[in-house]
Amino acid sequence: MARSALSHAQPSGATGVLVFADGTVVWGKGFGHTGHAVGELCFNTAMTGYQEVMTDPSYDAQVVCFTFPHIGNVGANPEDVESRGLGAVGCIVRQEVTPHSNFRAQEEFVEWMAANGKIGLSGIDTRALTRKIRKEGAPNVVIAHYRKGEFDLDALVSQAQKWSGLEGLDLVPGVTRAGHEEWRGGHWQLGFGYGEANADKPHVVAIDYGAKDNIFRYLAKAGAKVTVVPARTSLEDIEALNPDGVFLSNGPGDPAATGEYAVPIIRGLLEADVPLFGICLGHQMLGLAAGAKTAKMHQGHRGANHPVQRVGKEWGESEGLVEITSMNHGFAIDGDTLPDGVEETHVSLFDGTNCGISIAGRKAFGVQYHPEASPGPQDSFYLFEKFVGML
Repeated sequence: MARSALSHAQPSGATGVLVFADGTVVWGKGFGHTGHAVGELCFNTAMTGYQEVMTDPSYDAQVVCFTFPHIGNVGANPEDVESRGLGAVGCIVRQEVTPHSNFRAQEEFVEWMAANGKIGLSGIDTRALTRKIRKEGAPNVVIAHYRKGEFDLDALVSQAQKWSGLEGLDLVPGVTRAGHEEWRGGHWQLGFGYGEANADKPHVVAIDYGAKDNIFRYLAKAGAKVTVVPARTSLEDIEALNPDGVFLSNGPGDPAATGEYAVPIIRGLLEADVPLFGICLGHQMLGLAAGAKTAKMHQGHRGANHPVQRVGKEWGESEGLVEITSMNHGFAIDGDTLPDGVEETHVSLFDGTNCGISIAGRKAFGVQYHPEASPGPQDSFYLFEKFVGML
């Protein structure tokens, strides 16, 4: 079996392993859930909010390598969960997880990982993994944890090789809600928790492609009543809810694959002149509906410190302003494919990729990043106010 510079013989006490499709083997100390899982390895540069990252449905079928070394030291609590048991299948950390030292913690991160079916590996050179991803792209891997440290490496490599990867994969059916839900949660405040959403109008129907809960809280904070519906809800059923606007959520997988059934609905909403706001996967599929194309990125953008610049005439004096944003995406709209009538409104200052669009003649716009943060800066809350304000 092939070995790379990251690989070495199984050390004494190793109870976890990360196996690449190319045969690379990386040993560590396992924690959390026992078993194994296949996915795409990515890295996240956020210094805070690891629990929110691990419960973001956009990370479905992914293993997160945290570049910040101290993950787990603030413990875990139910207020920082962003979904219903969804999110990344596992994580890689540098330092061994220590007992928590935070007043909000209600359990240890190790225990929370085990209870939520997520596998962790510690003692890994996360800098070397990050360099490998940056050089070679996001690879297919299998993460495994067994307390006795017994692994069938050939079988794990074979599983990593046979997995199709994220390109062409529709993961939304596994993360969307099963039925309609009237959203009730309000904005969080320290010492008070989550308030109660109490708006009657305007009414936003949010299509759940794998949404983070904080998006709905921010729509409520901006003054909207929110009804959440499953990803395959028909155009007729959406219109029957009499929305003042429709929100297109974030989610995992390839937007072109999910778009096979989602894009016709979005086009129908555009033709009906319903105001639209899309985030991440929703933004990408709004672009597809408008005639643009999407593409898989080399390594993606994941972290809470990504600079994005406003571009285009619609910003007036604020054109050129830079927002520090939270991101999580491995696909993006190809800015070179934007058709006439679709304006680019935001670009990444890291690599110039598209981070926002607006459709001429329609109250429809989207951004690639996560303005609801959680974790991350809150520079971009104005987008929720902009959307609710146009309804």
